[in-house]
Amino acid sequence: MFALIATAPLNDGTNGFRFNILGRKGLYRPRKLKSRGIGIEKLSCTTAFHLFKRTIYLEKKVNRTTSRRLRHFAG
Repeated sequence: MFALIATAPLNDGTNGFRFNILGRKGLYRPRKLKSRGIGIEKLSCTTAFHLFKRTIYLEKKVNRTTSRRLRHFAG
């Protein structure tokens, strides 16, 4: 069965969740202490969107075939 939106908890025991929206994988992580302001950060495997104490990471297309890719989960 194909799911349009799927979520799963993070495997490292921290707050946040992994998501898959229309085949676009990423993760969401809330911050408790440090605010990262507003900005976009291009990392080697993901693009991070910082919104004060919340961060959304979206996986880059070139990372989908490496060993560091976000694995298949939740449908």
